[in-house]
Amino acid sequence: MTTVGTASAEPGEVATGRLEVGETRDGSPFGLPVAVVNGEEPGDRLYVQAASDGDELNGVGVVQRLVPRLDPARLAGEVVVVGVVNYHAFQVAQHRNPVDDTKLNRAYPGDDEGSSSERIAAATFDLATDADLALDLHQGSTSRMIDEVRVRCGNRHRLYDECLELAKVFDCGHVLDQKGPDGQLARAGPDEGVPTIDPELGGAVGWDDRSIRLGVAGTMNVLRYYGFLDGAVETSPQTRVSGFQQYSSPAGGLVTLRADLGDTVSAGDALFEVTDVFGSEKATVTAEADGVFWRSRRLPQVATGEYVCSVGTDVDEY
Repeated sequence: MTTVGTASAEPGEVATGRLEVGETRDGSPFGLPVAVVNGEEPGDRLYVQAASDGDELNGVGVVQRLVPRLDPARLAGEVVVVGVVNYHAFQVAQHRNPVDDTKLNRAYPGDDEGSSSERIAAATFDLATDADLALDLHQGSTSRMIDEVRVRCGNRHRLYDECLELAKVFDCGHVLDQKGPDGQLARAGPDEGVPTIDPELGGAVGWDDRSIRLGVAGTMNVLRYYGFLDGAVETSPQTRVSGFQQYSSPAGGLVTLRADLGDTVSAGDALFEVTDVFGSEKATVTAEADGVFWRSRRLPQVATGEYVCSVGTDVDEY
């Protein structure tokens, strides 16, 4: 039997429940929603989590569609899922945990006697590091962003090749290969011997059906490729970037983008224009290097110096 919180599943069973990690402000216990899919045949364990940033909902959409598709009679091994990690932020549709004003995906490996976010991170880190592979599902929050997978362990890490392979199997088409900041699960997990990636499934506030479907397909690819489910997977080449150039507005006004997500841009190409509210041009910003148009702001209005877009640089394919 596999037990996660109140969810217990024998081989061949699926169970859902709650993983208790503390109390709310009125003293009521709260728990993260968890699912255990225990295959009839023995095998490895895949850990999947969503919404460690509370307003990044596409990962929750992946979980919602993925778990009903998993038949334990056809599964070798186990899939353990935490459907909502940042419980408090999810309730109020915010990015950061409002209890301690913390970005939870900077709190790993956590502390089971620490702040609210550190306690949640510690509980979910235990699940991730009990697995053989881990997927931490994200999206671009309030920005428009390309569908991508992030490999965050750094190219000198002993699990670097394994993380790159996992990212390729997930097959979003684009990979950011750049060492992440301290506290990210996709950086801390490999330190404990678990290949871990951070799929960023699109961006902007809300629920993006296309990116959710891509996330479900990527997770199913992982399950087939690593032997949880029958079926061959052919990996496809991924466009990889290892650097970013961010561009801000030199003037206040309204932005018109001149490139779309995924476009290849060359040094000197126009990225965006800024006009006043009457349409008079105030500035045009061009790319400083060749790359891929990776991310942009969602709203058109900007102040001087405010972020507008990012170009992924140092591009290759693997």
